[in-house]
Amino acid sequence: MNIFGIGLPEMAVIAAIGLLVFGPKRLPELGRTLGRTLKGFQSASSEFEREFRTAIATSEPASADSVAAEPQAGTPAPLPQGEPEPITPQAGAAVPATAPAESPSEG
Repeated sequence: MNIFGIGLPEMAVIAAIGLLVFGPKRLPELGRTLGRTLKGFQSASSEFEREFRTAIATSEPASADSVAAEPQAGTPAPLPQGEPEPITPQAGAAVPATAPAESPSEG
């Protein structure tokens, strides 16, 4: 018997230490509480997995026509083909200062 890499001798030592620390009256209560907690985690995990699988199964992929026809709020309109995308500085980004063009010196 090997649970979480702990064999039977290690589990016996842990149980003996728990019995000494918590006493014979409180140890069964702690065991029940731990069991209920683990059962709650297991049921929550299985419920989450079930809802996730249901959501995946019921979702239908959107067609490319409906996505192109209805842009979402906050997204920029697509640019026509052949034009480069304009470059705008991001909020809070430092804009580099450009040096004035120097004229060629004679001499």
